[in-house]
Amino acid sequence: MTRARSHNDNAGDDYEAQLRPLWLRAQDGDEAAYRAALQRMAVRLRAYLRRRLQAWPDEVEDLVQETLLAIHLHRGTWEASLPVSAWMIAIARHKLIDLWRRRGRRDAELASLDELEDHEAPSTDDREEHAARRDLGVLLRAIPPAQREAIVLTKIEGLTVAEVSVRTGASVAAVKVQVHRGLKKLAELVRTTR
Repeated sequence: MTRARSHNDNAGDDYEAQLRPLWLRAQDGDEAAYRAALQRMAVRLRAYLRRRLQAWPDEVEDLVQETLLAIHLHRGTWEASLPVSAWMIAIARHKLIDLWRRRGRRDAELASLDELEDHEAPSTDDREEHAARRDLGVLLRAIPPAQREAIVLTKIEGLTVAEVSVRTGASVAAVKVQVHRGLKKLAELVRTTR
């Protein structure tokens, strides 16, 4: 047991040791480092979210893209004193909790998230939040209207896919496709507009 824990701790340290230099260069404007950091983050986020969304495997990729978008929009909130991986997981954790709340999970089930303490989560001030909303608005205006509407209604307003289907007249499958394609397009825009 001790040997396995030590190996896992080293794996986490190795991940941070590889991610941090990329993120630091990305924060200084290195676009190639930014893309590489996002790719490493996406791999780790998929594993993190796949374990926690076993009941909803179709949600994993959408939540990965949502988290990467949030990382992009809130990249100014990262503090050099924090491990990049802890900051990234804090954002993913908040996205996961939002999803569970939309899906109606009980508070007791939410308590199973033990990756980070609340004090390790990034904080934002009003200026950063305003800038993030502005950036999100710009990105959303750059995608097709059907995708934008599906994302706003499901990911921002918190409606279920079925509720969006009723509201828009699109089938449930069409709404899911619009959300998935929209999140994918937003992720592409984030990578290319940095």
